[in-house]
Formats: sequence, structure tokens, C-alpha cells
Amino acid sequence: MRPTRVLAALFLVLALYCGLDPFKHSAIVDFPDFEAYKVDMPSWSSVPTERDPENLLQKSEIKFLNQVQGPESVAFDPLGRGPYAGVADGRVLFWNGQSWTDFAYTSPHRSDICSPKPSPLSYLKNEHICGRPLGLRFDKKTGDLYIADAYFGLLKVGPEGGLATPLTTEAEGVPLRFTNDLDIDEEGNVYFTDSSTTYQRRNFMQLVFSAEDTGRVLKYNPTTKETTVLEKNLQFPNGLSLSKDGSFFVFCEGSIGRLRKYWLKGEKAGTSEVLAVLPGFPDNVRTNENGDFWVAVHCRRNMYTHLCALFPQIRKFLLKLPISAKIQFLIHIGGRPHAVVVKYSPEGKILQILEDSQGKVVKAVSEVEEKDGKLWMGSVLMPFIAVYNLA
Repeated sequence: MRPTRVLAALFLVLALYCGLDPFKHSAIVDFPDFEAYKVDMPSWSSVPTERDPENLLQKSEIKFLNQVQGPESVAFDPLGRGPYAGVADGRVLFWNGQSWTDFAYTSPHRSDICSPKPSPLSYLKNEHICGRPLGLRFDKKTGDLYIADAYFGLLKVGPEGGLATPLTTEAEGVPLRFTNDLDIDEEGNVYFTDSSTTYQRRNFMQLVFSAEDTGRVLKYNPTTKETTVLEKNLQFPNGLSLSKDGSFFVFCEGSIGRLRKYWLKGEKAGTSEVLAVLPGFPDNVRTNENGDFWVAVHCRRNMYTHLCALFPQIRKFLLKLPISAKIQFLIHIGGRPHAVVVKYSPEGKILQILEDSQGKVVKAVSEVEEKDGKLWMGSVLMPFIAVYNLA
């Protein structure tokens, strides 16, 4: 048999295997309606090339190892106490200076299934029952803590803590399915993201693979109790943070890898524009005292993800191969976890970049909170908080 015929036969067998997946090994086997969508990626030439050649994040201190599982968001209350952290078992914990104590929780259905487990990912299958607090923000005037819970929507709990009160669980008749991050303005309005109306957080890898565009940015008005949609048809909107003067907020476009500005005041109020193309794919964003924005980048871009984003049918074909979702995700992020944090000016200029390109110390970062000359970095995937001294 000629080599060309052998290759043709092998290709046919592979195509049949991918189409049928008889042993149910693919990353999307449990999602029969899975579709991959094109991502209008920024041109490769527009991607920032700045790097941290010293890998300065490797100088970070790892704190609370195995005491906090998956602390996505790190916050300090109006009195400067904390940190507070939302963890994988559905609780919000408070560091009182000596130990972690329970502060709040989002689910009224907690039970033994929410008990401690060996890793943050161990909680995924029960997150919809136990709750998964992601974005945390304190109202500086009242001391109330606002929580974006991936499953229970937007909630609020008083300074004394306890079971959080739901504020909204839908917008324009569409339920919140993946509430992710939030911020609060001077009038008490809450701006927040709903990353997808199709996929829940426990299927976040499939959302990453799909790049579907049902994500939204929303506003909750505490006076009218109304929730309105400000932006829709977004591909994995994630972190959100108000500018220092309150004239706009920025939010992260996860699938595209951009920082977008939404105007709240002035001639452009109600419109949005691209603020910056990021060196990778972002999670949360936080504003520091100077009005600059720290963006947590969970991985740098690579040519593989760039091409897969532009050609969704090829991406879907690759996802049907007998390769697990975990391995597909590792390929997506370049082979290994690595942390990158970038500081941007309000005009979108890169001011500072810090990273651990080898993932030796800070393997992943979901949020960067600057306080008293230190960066407090949480990660939805890691069992610790990393602290980097800017001085």
C-alpha cells in the first residue's frame, strides 16, 4: 500500500474517532451542544512585548499556605482590617491578625458536602450548592460587604457578617449564571459582570474553550432595586473596577485579552471603548490609591491560542481529540501555570509589569490588591495568598 493511502486511511480513522469519541475522553464529551466561536483577536503586532526579565514575583511571600483554598478576591474593610477572602467551599473568611475566622457565606443550603477538601478544584461539582464567592467589595460608607457569587448572584452582608442577602439574580428576564466581579460608586450603584448565560463557573474551562458571547456587564440600582444591562454579547467579561474619580469603570474581556473602558459621565457617558490590549488573558482588575489599575493576567498569549481563537472549527476539532479538559487547558496557557500582573495608567499605558514566568513561586493570580506598598494576590486555583513588597 502506498504511503499516501496509509496516511489517508489513518486520517479517516482519526476523523471517525473524533466524530464518535467512543471512549468519551474528549474535553467536551459532556457538552453535546458545545460550539466554538470566533474571537476577533487583536493583531499579533499590537500585543505588548514588555516583560519582567527578573521574574520579580518570585520574591513574593507565600502566606496562609493550605489555610485558604482558592482565594479569588482579596479585600480589606473600611477600617483597614483583613484581608477578607472568598474561598472554594463557599465561605468568606476574615484574617483577624492571628487566625482565619468565618465571616460570611452566600448559600442557605450548606451541608457536610461543603466540608474541607484537598484542593480548590475538589469543590467544583458542589459549588452550585455551597456557593462560590468571587468578587468582594466593601461599601466605604456603610461597611457592608458586597459579594458576586458565581451561582447566587449579587449579594450583600452587613459589617457583622453571616448569611448574605441576595440583591439580584436576573437582568431583563435572563438569570445570572456566572456572576463574577463588581464595584460600587459613591451613590451605592453596583456595577458587575455576568461572564456567561450558558456556562456556570464549574464549567469554566468549557467557557474558555468555547469563547461564546453571552457575557454581560450590569448595573444594580439600590434605590429602585432594578438591574439593567449596560453591555452584552461579550466574550467572558471578568474583573471590573471604577476609576478613582468615578467617571468611568474598566472591565476585562477575558477571551479577547483586553481592558475596556465604560464611560459613566461626560459626553461619552453610556459608551465604551478599548483601553488596552493585554499581554495575556485577564482575570480581575483593581484600582490603587493613585488611580492606576492592576490587572491580574492568568496566562500570556501564545500562537496556539491566537490561531485557535481565529479558527473555531479547528479549535473544536482539537477539543474532540482524546485529550482531557485539564490537559487542553494546560496547552491553552502555554504548558504550565505562570503569573503576570500589569499596572496600567487611566489612559491605558503600561506602568509596571511583574511576573513569575516559570511559575516557581506564584503559579497563578486572579486578583491584585495594592495596600500599604504591598500587592496582595489571590488565586482561584491556588491554596494561598501571595504578597509582593513593592518597596
